[in-house]
Amino acid sequence: MPFQTEPAFKHGQAPRTAIVLCNLGTPDEPTAPALRRYLAEFLGDPRVVEIPRALWLLILHGIILRVRPKKSAAKYASIWTPEGSPLKVWTDKQATLLRGYLGERGHQVTVRYAMRYGNPSIPSVLDELKAQGVTRILVLSAYPQYSGTTTASVIDAVSTWSQKIRHIPELRFVNRYHDDLGYIDALHRKVRAHWMHHGQGDHLVMSFHGVPERTLHLGDPYHCECLKTARMLAEKLGLGKDDYTVTFQSRFGKAKWLEPYTEPTLVALAQKGLKSVDVVCPGFTSDCLETLEEIRMEAQEAFKHAGGQRFEYIDCLNDSPDWIRALADLSEKHLQGWPTKQADDPMQLAASRERALARGARD
Repeated sequence: MPFQTEPAFKHGQAPRTAIVLCNLGTPDEPTAPALRRYLAEFLGDPRVVEIPRALWLLILHGIILRVRPKKSAAKYASIWTPEGSPLKVWTDKQATLLRGYLGERGHQVTVRYAMRYGNPSIPSVLDELKAQGVTRILVLSAYPQYSGTTTASVIDAVSTWSQKIRHIPELRFVNRYHDDLGYIDALHRKVRAHWMHHGQGDHLVMSFHGVPERTLHLGDPYHCECLKTARMLAEKLGLGKDDYTVTFQSRFGKAKWLEPYTEPTLVALAQKGLKSVDVVCPGFTSDCLETLEEIRMEAQEAFKHAGGQRFEYIDCLNDSPDWIRALADLSEKHLQGWPTKQADDPMQLAASRERALARGARD
């Protein structure tokens, strides 16, 4: 594999640090051609669909990419904003605000966002940072709970990029923060704020993105980490075991996925006589198709059709100050030891020492 042409190495170059906030991805526009490109990349990732490769590619290109793009495009069109995809808009804002929060704390850090699938791609962002002379990169996944289908795929993308690079920057990865106290507190404050303005429903449903059940038996910690997040959030909210339910959404295909499933659970709750429900999606840090269309629209319709009356969707963390503060705290923990402040810059420290010695000689 040939190496890319890189800027010439400069001796004595001051180290530069960057953070790349990585999210899942989104199509460039809500059209069938754009969805076909996006789904081909997303569903073509062997981390996402773990069945025999040759068989899956035959199904993907022979059936799914011929049928699903048009349907998916209509769903995306229903939540698209003038600025573009909500996922991209919120992730962009988070990266911008994170840089500001770290800057206020004295850190000189470049912050960019990248998408695992779609644009801006992880390789393109890493290329940009490399060209700018960045020598240390913290890869911060937007997924609080670790899964081979998401977090590991981000690491794969970075690793594939690094295979083409001769002088690889120093790399660190934030793999999980499902039990980070700042993250839990940001979720808690988000739910409390919603209840303050809209009232509290009779039951809280915490809906996480689903994955095939077999991933749990193969050693993926995702299920356990979702349950821990839910338990910590419930405790923070003062909820008992009967006051909330953990569910999993976005099931794809005929295989058994993590249960209970979100929409059937909401239907069952309504059929049992529950009239009021709140739904929050703790595993999504930015609102997207899965929260805005699948939950706020489809799940709400199913709940009310089954007899429910009041359905309240609680927004994702998005750009809430509590969440950005938690991101900044998390980043600082993983940046430790890297010179990110003016006083930490080795060149600046050397210059300061020389000035101090010069002053001492004059005195």
